[in-house]
Amino acid sequence: MARMSHTPPPAHFQPVPLDKAYRLINHGPTVLVSSAHAGEVNVMSAAWACALDFSPPKVTVVIDKATRTRALVEGSGAFALCVPCAALAALTVGVGTDSAATVPDKLARHAVTTFTAPGHTLPLVDGCVAWLVCRLVPEPHNQAAYDLFIGEVQAAWADDRVFREGRWHFDGAPDTLRTLHYVAGGQFYVTGASLQVG
Repeated sequence: MARMSHTPPPAHFQPVPLDKAYRLINHGPTVLVSSAHAGEVNVMSAAWACALDFSPPKVTVVIDKATRTRALVEGSGAFALCVPCAALAALTVGVGTDSAATVPDKLARHAVTTFTAPGHTLPLVDGCVAWLVCRLVPEPHNQAAYDLFIGEVQAAWADDRVFREGRWHFDGAPDTLRTLHYVAGGQFYVTGASLQVG
């Protein structure tokens, strides 16, 4: 059973206003879904996550029935979406490939460390560039039929080296902080150069 290995919040960890939280995943990055229930913690990768609503901010994520994360999310009624960057590409593949159901030490195996934000108890994955803490909006039919989970964002943060003033700023930051976009078979693209129109 995986348990939390906590570090302090990162140095560049800054709050994001809830009305800008959708921008943290609006560009379609792969996310890490973190969850905790009854003393157990898990982290899994998810390529299918997106913003759903602005006010209150909501997100969706697909969590397969076979995952351990699903039981923790349904048990706790909460989850976090953590946005990994290129520096975490191997970790992202590892926690997406290994299941806690068959590899109980997967977080240690892939050197996953977590922290909690002030006033919150959900584990957040260290080394990411954005984090959204979500309350599960129960939709039993969608969850059972489509593995589709809806979360209302309760709080959000980002690494201010790449997200500030409500926008991503990848162009002036190290390439290792660019977000990941999963294709298949362990292949990602990273967020490229910006193109401003208008």
